[in-house]
Amino acid sequence: MQWWEAGETIGVGTVVATFRSAPRPAGASMLVGPDETAVGSVSGGCVEGAVYELAQSVVASGEPVLERYGVSDDDAFAVGLTCGGILDVFVEQVSRETFPQLGEVAADIEAGRPVALATVIEHPDPAWLGRRMVIRPDVAADGSLGSPRADAAVHDDALGLLAAGTNATLTYGPDGERRGEGMRVFVWGFAPKPRMLVFGAIDFAAAVAKVGSFLGYHVTVCDARPVFATNSRFPGADEVVVDWPHRYLQAELDAGRIDRRTVLAVLTHDPKFDVPLLEVALRLDDDVRPGYIGAMGSRRTHDERLARLVEAGLGEDELSLLSSPIGLDLGARTPEETAVSIAAEIVARQWGGSGERLATTRGRIHHDD
Repeated sequence: MQWWEAGETIGVGTVVATFRSAPRPAGASMLVGPDETAVGSVSGGCVEGAVYELAQSVVASGEPVLERYGVSDDDAFAVGLTCGGILDVFVEQVSRETFPQLGEVAADIEAGRPVALATVIEHPDPAWLGRRMVIRPDVAADGSLGSPRADAAVHDDALGLLAAGTNATLTYGPDGERRGEGMRVFVWGFAPKPRMLVFGAIDFAAAVAKVGSFLGYHVTVCDARPVFATNSRFPGADEVVVDWPHRYLQAELDAGRIDRRTVLAVLTHDPKFDVPLLEVALRLDDDVRPGYIGAMGSRRTHDERLARLVEAGLGEDELSLLSSPIGLDLGARTPEETAVSIAAEIVARQWGGSGERLATTRGRIHHDD
């Protein structure tokens, strides 16, 4: 932002699509400043040199370029990705003139307001390349990709990606036709951080909150006991709430602050807290049910909890959504090790991982988004 605010022109390379075992996800970027410094990464080192040189060329010419980097059979260590992956990188020139909305977009991101940026990265007409549109919920789009039809199609799709908190490269016909190809648009969705709700103000919760923050979650610790639910005991949490867990969850649902990206870690292992809470969580509709619901407890506690939930009227389909006992079998003993176990299960559930040792499995390491 300092370069942009100073009126400088920089080169920006952004990963817009990945295939196979690509080292960085779509949205990873590298900036090349006017002083020839580089900030960020698109591949963790494999093709940074090539992207750096391309960014300098794009700054000089003003013409954006979409480049694909993969394995070179002749010399895999020259420019290609030694991991076997493939990256599509869009390199463009960014300045106050080419991207006047950047300041407002940055302000939205800083404030946690959802905003999406759609950029034409491929088109039969070179004049369309690099055109941008800024999309926000419930307001008119800022900018145009080239035609009203294309703008309308991308606008609707971008709002869907923004709601899910994901990035994607979308394909359309040259004028935004749904059935067709020729135009590719990268939609970069900047949604607020996904939420992690940790119930139970215990020592394990402090470790889970710290790991959750490290993973990029907005972490809330909730407990009905004010003597335990204090900010000083949970420095890794973004907020600490004193309330009955089920009542707090229902209030957040009513306020529209729970979605599929939310994860719940129920660490109370006390029936008067966790049973009413899980009754609310497990009965939610698919579109608002948290993507992960885990509950701590021994095998005996787990069996007793299931019996109480069955008595409350929950069926097998609802109970199958519960990860209990919580976490993967890592042999964890300390709160910190247990937090890693819980985090590992959350990541595995999110991306479809097996939780097994990579050394004993076959096939791709990175799963599809």
